Parts: sequence; C-alpha cells; structure tokens
Amino acid sequence: MSNAGVAVAAVMFGLLSVARAASWQAPAGAAACSDCHPTSSDQADGPVPPLAGRNPADIIAAMQGFRSGQRRGTIMDRIAKGFSDEEIRAIADWLGAQR
Repeated sequence: MSNAGVAVAAVMFGLLSVARAASWQAPAGAAACSDCHPTSSDQADGPVPPLAGRNPADIIAAMQGFRSGQRRGTIMDRIAKGFSDEEIRAIADWLGAQR
C-alpha cells in the first residue's frame, strides 16, 4: 500500500472511531436514570429494575404511561413529564444498547 493509501486508511479509521464513540454517548437526560436504576443488567436484586439491555419499546411504553398518568409511580410520573417523545426514544434506544 502506498503512503497515500496508508494515510487515507488512517483517516477513515479515525473518523469511524469518532462516529462510533459519539453513538455510544448517553443522550441528554439518560444520566438521571442511573440515580435510581442499576446501570447494569447484572444488578437486578434491588426494588428498582435495571434498564440496561431492555427492549426500547418497553421503556418507551413505561415512560409514556408514567407521563400520561396511566401508570402510577412514586417519582417516575413526575420525571417522565420532563421528557419529550424524542428524548424518551433516544434514552430508550441508548439504554437498550447497554449491557
């Protein structure tokens, strides 16, 4: 491979690394979940269920239920009201990808 080919490959690898790192960053609001919910699916012993690795559709449905009042909660009903549908979807997708 020529020097130019090596340089192009290095730049492409760098761009892919940056894109991959950005896609794994928690969306705004997701950090608040870990105040109560365990950050790993391995930590399922407590009263509050872990969210990592859960089906995003289940998280979205729960958040929408809390937000609308159809699902009762001690604090989640108030927390859910602070998120838009887009924010809920982004958080759910990110949490679903965590392990």
